[in-house]
Order: sequence, then structure tokens, then C-alpha cells
Amino acid sequence: MLRGRVQHLLHCILFISFIFLFLVFAGAINLDNKEKPYIDPWETYGVYGAIILYTLRLLTFLTIPQVLCNFGGLTLFNAFPGKIKLKGSPLLAPFICIRVVTRGDFPKLVRDNVSRNMNMCIDVGMENFMIEVVTDKALNLPKHRRVREVVVPPEYKTKTGALFKSRALQYCLEDNVNILAGTDWIVHLDEETLLTDNSVRGILNFVLDGQHQFGQGLITYANEHIVNWLTTLADSFRVADDMGKLRFQFYLFHKPLFSWKGSYVVTQVSAEKKVSFDNGLDGSVAEDCYFAMKAYVEGYTFNFVEGEMWEKSPFTLWDFMQQRKRWIQGILLVVHSQEIPVFNKIFLAISCYSWVTLPLSTSNILLAALCPIPCPQLLDLICGFIGAVNIYMYIFGVIKSFPIHRFGPFKFFLFVGGALATIPFNIVIENIAVIWGVLGKKHKFYIVNKEVKIPVTV
Repeated sequence: MLRGRVQHLLHCILFISFIFLFLVFAGAINLDNKEKPYIDPWETYGVYGAIILYTLRLLTFLTIPQVLCNFGGLTLFNAFPGKIKLKGSPLLAPFICIRVVTRGDFPKLVRDNVSRNMNMCIDVGMENFMIEVVTDKALNLPKHRRVREVVVPPEYKTKTGALFKSRALQYCLEDNVNILAGTDWIVHLDEETLLTDNSVRGILNFVLDGQHQFGQGLITYANEHIVNWLTTLADSFRVADDMGKLRFQFYLFHKPLFSWKGSYVVTQVSAEKKVSFDNGLDGSVAEDCYFAMKAYVEGYTFNFVEGEMWEKSPFTLWDFMQQRKRWIQGILLVVHSQEIPVFNKIFLAISCYSWVTLPLSTSNILLAALCPIPCPQLLDLICGFIGAVNIYMYIFGVIKSFPIHRFGPFKFFLFVGGALATIPFNIVIENIAVIWGVLGKKHKFYIVNKEVKIPVTV
């Protein structure tokens, strides 16, 4: 624990120093007191040109809520908690169902991960658990007393016409299918998600505590065999987002102000049944987001679950872009849904529209050099702070994903440089995904390839 606190302190010093140096480099803090050359934007660019330039600059402010939450999450709470200690006996824990939803396209992956996750639970000492695989296509998993395979009938329809993953999740909650009691717990995983000993202990602590009905934890992407280094380094931002924004909203407010992810989700059965996944077409593309907003509306509370799980980043750039496109389309449907009150989705809406306007915000990178405009120093400081935090998120994601004690200084700094080098790539991909997502058909559910194909030598 002491080592973790020292690491956190060093990280905070690095974080704040990075922000300060970035502000100096960007010119928001002037150390030599030199006056900047003044440009009258109204004369230089005309009235309409000046209004457009200032509007584009102000669009950056839409990211302020999530940037502040990321900053708070990464500094206020220990970012290096170390090994999770059990707060009670696993034998006293309530029954836990580890539920994996799959279309059934990757049977070997599912079989292998079911076996690995079951062994991990047993190694930690869990007794009261089962693994339930919900699939559209029969997988014929090996018979085991702890494994249940549920095949969703093709003719099954929910009351509101929910589709895709929502439909499968709702089928599990039907009275003639569900075998869980209201006091039991469900851990939702994607088919490629792997448990770690830390995450199992974190889940046990969460359910033993029992104060909150919903929880979620950290997912990292740079474990074991890395298929695509570009997408994995780009996803280092998501690791930092979990440790920043996700922890901040759950530890401080116990509400999904900015929503949550669809994997590493811990729910109490009675609460999940009450909220339900039967949310029509608008709740079928980003079913996790819609579910979180509904649970928020109904007054349920959330908390962060300690311990990380492992997943893999998309294997191709096409899958990476399709994944982002689906996210933006699904979240837009939630934000525009009449069923979710504005009060509950206000931060999600601000975050969503900061994403939707990304092509406009990104233009500031070019326009700041070609068409400089004078701004109050406070505005420059805020813009610089936003940029510094977002760039540091990639650095922190690498720190968590590629610890220096495991890889050594040379490789570690190589990974940091690689992550920073992916930022332009990420910006381009995100911009394409946003434009495509806004203009394209929204009620689609693209599934990325998740199975590593090992080459066979003949």
C-alpha cells in the first residue's frame, strides 16, 4: 500500500508538472513577460469570420466537465492501489452469476475464456458462483455443474422490440428462463473479457458490502499477446478514462453522470430486473448507456469496483472505427430519447456533443496557426488545461498498461512515445467515425472480430 501511495504521489507531481509545462509551451503562461503581437480579429477576418473563429474556440469548452472529472479521478484517488485484499470470506458471499453474452460467432474463444475465468474464480476461493453463456447460436459447451448455456430462440421478441445484445440480456430476465434470486448478483462480461485475481477479489468485496446495486471497474488492453499495437496504444486513453472519470463519478456521486461501459458490469438481480433491458430500438445500440441512465432515473446507486479485467483492442483499423461509430450512434439515441429526463442526461449530453462537434473543434489545431485570434488569458489557460489533461491521459494509460518495473525504462518510454504518436491517428479515426455516425443509419450493431487466428504452418 505504501509503495502504491508513493507511486500515486509521483504520478500527481508528474501530472501537474506536465500541465504547467504544456501551458508554458502553448503560451498560456508567459514567463518572460513579452507582449504578444495584437491582431484585431474584426478588421483582419471580418465580423462573420471573427464570430466563426471564436465560436470554434468556445466549442472546446464542451469537454470541461469530463476533463475536470478525469483530473479529479486521477489525482484525488490512489491510482496504484496494488493487490486487492478480501474484506470477508468468499464462502459468505452471495451467489454470483458471471454472464457472457455472445452471438456465437467465436465458439473457441468463448470455450477457452469460460474455462480460464472459472479456474480464476476457484483459485481465489469463490464457491457460490456459476458462469452463464447466453448465445444466439448453440455453442455446445462441455457439461459442467458451474456452466449454463442459454440459447436465445430466434422467434423470441421483447415487449418493446429490443434488438441485438439488449434482446439477449432481456431474455435471461424472463421468468421462465431466469434461475437467479433477487438477492443474487450478475457480473456481465463480453466474450473476450478475462477475469484477474484482483477483479475477482474486488467483485467479492463489492457484493459483500452490498451498499450499491450497480458497479464497474477498470479494463486494460495490453495484456498477453497484442494483436494490433496501434489500436492498443490508442486505447491507453480508455484506461485513463476508467481511472479518471469513471472513478470520480462513482466514488464521489455514486451516479453514472457520463454513463458507463458494457463489460465488467456488476448488478444485483432484483435491480437489473426492475430497470430491464427491454428499451426498444433506441436502447438497443448502446444498451449499456441506456440501462445506466434508466437506473440513474430510478434512483439506484453505483460504485467503482476495485481490480482490473483484461480485454483486447480491435484487431484492425476498420473494426476500431466501426466500434467508435456504433458508440457515437448509440449514445446519440440515448441523449435524444424522450424517456430519459434532461436532468439525468445533461452531463452525458454535453459529453456526447463535445464528441459530435469534434470535427469543428479539431479545426482549431490548424486555425490557431493560420488565423490567430486574441483571447483573454483565462480562456487560453482553460484551453491549455484541456489539451494537457487529454494528452496526459495517453501517458497515464501507458503507465497503467505497461508498468516500468515489468518492461524496463527503454521499452516503457518507447510505449509512451508510441501512445503519443497515435494521437493524430486517433483524431482522424474519431472524426471519420463521428461524421459517419451522425450521417449513417443508427439502428445497427457492428460486432468486431475478437478471435485471434493462429497461422498454421503446412
